[in-house]
Amino acid sequence: MILTVTPNPAVDQTIEMDEPLESDAVQRSREARFDAGGNGINVSQFVRALGDETLATGIVGGFTGYFIEQNLQQFEVPTDFCETAEPTRMNTTILTPDTEYHLNQSGPQVGESAVDDLIDVLQKHDPSIVDIGGSLPPGMDDDAVDRLAAAGDWDTAIDVHGDLLPDLEETYEYCKPNEVELEEATGIEINDIDDCAEAARELQEWGFERVIASMGGEGAMMVTPEETLYAPALDVDVVDTVGAGDSMFAAVLWAYEQGWDDEKALRAGVATSSQIVGVTGTSVSDLDISETIEDVRVWTLQS
Repeated sequence: MILTVTPNPAVDQTIEMDEPLESDAVQRSREARFDAGGNGINVSQFVRALGDETLATGIVGGFTGYFIEQNLQQFEVPTDFCETAEPTRMNTTILTPDTEYHLNQSGPQVGESAVDDLIDVLQKHDPSIVDIGGSLPPGMDDDAVDRLAAAGDWDTAIDVHGDLLPDLEETYEYCKPNEVELEEATGIEINDIDDCAEAARELQEWGFERVIASMGGEGAMMVTPEETLYAPALDVDVVDTVGAGDSMFAAVLWAYEQGWDDEKALRAGVATSSQIVGVTGTSVSDLDISETIEDVRVWTLQS
């Protein structure tokens, strides 16, 4: 089972506009929706949509935390959250004809006991993979992430901000940075695929066994102890990019749960993200990549 930990979840509000935003003007949206969000929560939803077993945990509170639990029930994602007194944050994405706007809140303050509570949840369910994803709430640092990774005999996947990666000391089997996070972690400026490969290989040398880098419209890359694989994105109509990287990572982890090799896992990731960018929001009920996975091409890059 893939158990996801979202230390700082959010209610994702997506607002669609028919016109560009204007200052000092009252404008009305064409459509608005709310989704349970946060990297780990997104991964659980995508794993469930792909048909595998998952469970979502994290720290929630208030009316927004209640919404997250109810929303995940609608998508048949089991949960076992830890509670805090302050409300869970809300993140807003505004889609206009010419651009996207992202407004993210910081989240509630948490104490050390929150990490102990999360460890209790992990040990109770004893998953095969623990995925720790997203930002950390105020009051939580890299030591908390290491404690979660070391608390049991599971493979740990990590998708956190790049400035946190150099401080992690435990063993992490999977690491999923995007290009910005790769730059933050390594200091390597990324302008092309070769730069991305250099930065991802450096992370792999730090001890992250497999680095799966999301590259937006350029596709995705995977660095393993043996090779560097690159898969360009499929040519699809893009509606909303929110959750694309999370869906890619979810499919990669799901593929490993099926016993697939590195190349097929990367193909599954790119095929899944190519479907997700074609819909609004991050919540989907079913994902079938049996046809599109055959369209994904993978190349081995030379070191």
